[in-house]
Amino acid sequence: MPMQVCMGAMMQCTFGMAPSSLVVLPTNKVLTNVPDANIMDHIPMTNIMPFGMCNSPSNPTVAAATAAALGVLTPMPCIPNTPAPWVPGAATVLLGNAPTLDNVSQLMCVWGGVITFTDPGEETIQVP
Repeated sequence: MPMQVCMGAMMQCTFGMAPSSLVVLPTNKVLTNVPDANIMDHIPMTNIMPFGMCNSPSNPTVAAATAAALGVLTPMPCIPNTPAPWVPGAATVLLGNAPTLDNVSQLMCVWGGVITFTDPGEETIQVP
């Protein structure tokens, strides 16, 4: 079942070697404890932080290091390159004039990685 994604949601990239957490700026002006995200929260080094080391051969730094190592795949530090918004988002619920971001949305990195959520960051509280 899709869940709303908020600040601190945990993500993984198919070419990244470590998880990362989503950073959501409080620009959507929603009154919650932590800012909720929409599909426009895709800006590298603002919303999308590095995933440790990158092992995508499409990444120019990885390609250069691999060539220098005579063809042995050589991971390099991850610098996400995500110019397009998350897809598909929750089209029936708008947040800041854009679809809200849910945990089944994906983000494509130019270097070939697919970024997905491992934890939406939403915590459910049970009332006794």
